[in-house]
Amino acid sequence: MLTWPQPVVRYYKYYKDLEENTQNLMNILEDLTLQKEDVEQRLKDEKVPEQEAGDWLKAVEKMKTDARIIELKVWEKKYLSRVCLGKHVDEKIKEAKELVKKGGLYESPELCFKYVILGGGVSAGYAAREFARQGIKRGELAIVSREAVAPYERPALSKAYLLPKSPSRLPDFHVCVGSGGQRFRREWYTENGVSLFLNTEISRADLASKTLTPANGRAFKYENLIIATGSSVIKLSDFGIEEANVKNIFYLREISDADKLIEAIKAKRKGKAVIVGGGYIGLEVGAAMRINNFDVTMVYPEKWCMPRLFTPEIAAFYESYYTNKGVKIVKGTTVVGFNPNSSNGEVKEVRLKDGKVLQADIVVVGVGARPLTSLFKGQVEEEKGGIKTDTFFQTSIPDVYAVGDVATFPLKMCNNEMRRVEHVDHARKSAEQAVKAIKASEDGELIEGFDYLPYFYSRVFDLSWKFYGDNVGETLIFGDKNPNSKEPKFGSYWIHNGKVKGVFLEGGTAEENEAIAKVARLQPEAGDLEQLAGKGLSFALKI
Repeated sequence: MLTWPQPVVRYYKYYKDLEENTQNLMNILEDLTLQKEDVEQRLKDEKVPEQEAGDWLKAVEKMKTDARIIELKVWEKKYLSRVCLGKHVDEKIKEAKELVKKGGLYESPELCFKYVILGGGVSAGYAAREFARQGIKRGELAIVSREAVAPYERPALSKAYLLPKSPSRLPDFHVCVGSGGQRFRREWYTENGVSLFLNTEISRADLASKTLTPANGRAFKYENLIIATGSSVIKLSDFGIEEANVKNIFYLREISDADKLIEAIKAKRKGKAVIVGGGYIGLEVGAAMRINNFDVTMVYPEKWCMPRLFTPEIAAFYESYYTNKGVKIVKGTTVVGFNPNSSNGEVKEVRLKDGKVLQADIVVVGVGARPLTSLFKGQVEEEKGGIKTDTFFQTSIPDVYAVGDVATFPLKMCNNEMRRVEHVDHARKSAEQAVKAIKASEDGELIEGFDYLPYFYSRVFDLSWKFYGDNVGETLIFGDKNPNSKEPKFGSYWIHNGKVKGVFLEGGTAEENEAIAKVARLQPEAGDLEQLAGKGLSFALKI
C-alpha cells in the first residue's frame, strides 16, 4: 500500500484545514450580510443610534473586503507564507464573530419575511428556485434550517457519498443538480436575495400569530409559511432495544450522519458491517459498505426485501444478486440487543431474536422514518400521519402550506385518494407546486391542481431500477431476471381492474424509462395477461 511521506500528509492536512476555516469565515460573512441589511433598514427608520450603527456597518464592509481577498488567495493557492495566512484566517473568524455579536445590538427584535420556508432539505431548495423564477424582492424569502449547510440532494448520502472512489461531496450535490438544474451553493441564496438561516432549531410554532420561535435568538414572523420539515429516522432505542446507543451504531438522514459513518468506515477498514433493515437505506448502504470492502450482513424481519414495492419475484433477483456480491442476508428475524466492546464502548456483536449473534464493527440502521409534524399538532388538520393539504398543498390554515414528506395530498391518478409520499421526486415537485399556488393567489390567477405520477428509483452496485405509477392489483414479470446475467433487464406490470397501473424496470435505457412512465400515466388496457407477459417491454415502447 502506498504511504505518503509525513511532510506531504501535513501539507495536505494544512490545506484542508485552511479551506475549511476559510469556508467558515465566508459563512459568518453571510450572517453579517443579513445583519447588515436589517441594520441598514433600521438606520433609515431611525431606530438605532446613527453613529454607532454607522461605524458597525463600515466595519462590516471592511470585513467583507478582507474576507474576499483571503478567499481568493486560499482558492488560488497563490501565496508564500501558508502559516501566516492560516493565522490571519483565524484572526478574521474571531473578528467576524465579534461583529456578529455586536450587530445583535442593532438588529430588530423580530425577523419579518413575506415568505418563510421551514426546513432546509430538498423541498426548501426547489421552493427557493421556484420563488426566484416567479420573482421575489430581496429580503422577502427566508429559509430556516437546523442543518449547517445549504439545501442538498439528500439521496446522495446513501449512494455516491459513501463510495471509496470519486465520492460525491458538497458542493457537488447541492440542489438543484438532482433534476439537471443549476447547483445552488450558499452564495446563490445571497445573490438572489434569499435569507438563509442555518443551525437554527425552531422550538415553537404559533400559526395563529404567524410566529416561529427558535430555541435561541430572534423569532421569525411571516405572511406565508411553507412547512418542509421532512422526516426523522426511527431509532432502535424507540423500541427499547438493549444497548442501542453504543458507539458505531449509525442512522442516515442528514449529511452530519453520513460524515460520521465515513469516519467509521475509514477507521474500520475491511471490517464487519451489519445492516439492519431491508428497505431503501438498507439496500443502498449495504451495497456501499460492500464496495468499501466490508464483510456485510443484512438483517430484516420481512420475508423479502423492499416489501412495500417489490414482489417476491423482484426481491428474489436482488437478494440473489447481493449474495453473489458477497452480502449475507438474514431474513425473518429482528435485532433484540447489542453487545459493546468493554475496552472502547463500540459495538461488538448484534443479537438477533432467533438466537444468532453477528460480529460487527459498524451497524447501520434503516428501519423507517416519521414525518416531523410535532410543531404543528393541534393547529392543522392531519391525515395518514401527515399534514392534510389540498391539491395546491395548502393546509387547513390560510397562508400555510406543507410539502414533501409531511404532506398528505389528493393523488389525482388514484381518484384523489389521500396519499403521503416519502421520496425526493415528490419533495421537489410538491415544493414547486406550493410556490406556484402562493404566487398565483397573490396575482388573482388560477393554476392546475397537482397531477402527480408517483416515481421511485434506486441505484446499487451496477444496477439501476425505476418504478412509476401505483403498485396495486396483480402482477406479471417479464425479461431477463437472472442475477448471473452480465446485463440483466427485467420488469413488472401491476394490473388493476383491467388496466396497467404501475410499471417497474431494472436496467432500462432513458428511452425505455420514459416509455414505462408514459404507460403508468396513461393506464392503458392490459388485455390478455399471458399475451402482455409475452410482449414484455415492447408493450410499453409501442404505447
